[in-house]
Amino acid sequence: MKLLALIVVIAAAAVALFAWNSSGAAEIPQTGQAAPDFTLPSQDGSMVSLKDFRGKWVVLYFYPKDNTHGCTIEAHNFQRDLEKYVQNNAVVVGVSVDSTGSHQEFCAKQGLTFKLLADTEKKVSAQYGSLRNLVAVKMSARNTFLIDPDGNIEKVWVGVDPEKHSEEVLAALTELTRKSSAD
Repeated sequence: MKLLALIVVIAAAAVALFAWNSSGAAEIPQTGQAAPDFTLPSQDGSMVSLKDFRGKWVVLYFYPKDNTHGCTIEAHNFQRDLEKYVQNNAVVVGVSVDSTGSHQEFCAKQGLTFKLLADTEKKVSAQYGSLRNLVAVKMSARNTFLIDPDGNIEKVWVGVDPEKHSEEVLAALTELTRKSSAD
């Protein structure tokens, strides 16, 4: 009887893991491709489109949920490094499936000043191959896209470590901006 219960638990865990990893989302856009355009509401209620940032580098990061441990660390680190991004002609934009109200509370509580976009219909997360299923709940995966001033994807990070991710993105951005200014 205990063996049967153990088999059921293992099978349920395998199904949950498979559901988390197989989202049915689109393929992840790759380096060199045009970044898919979108328009979503931000925490202040304004509509934000990717095309609004043409002429700037865009750090477009997807994250699972406001006010959770890893997402808070990742957001704090982007906020900590925000001036360095600005110095490199870049903006930071976060996307999750949370509501604008949730984003507003998250920004107020954590002192975040960059845009967080509400993908409540989950279309943009899916478009970027960044929608994951956790059994019956869909949320954004922790993926990041570095988009150049012309709207093309320059670098992709999948399943990032929130502790050191901002530093990784900033290093790549700094290298790319150096190369583009040398050309």
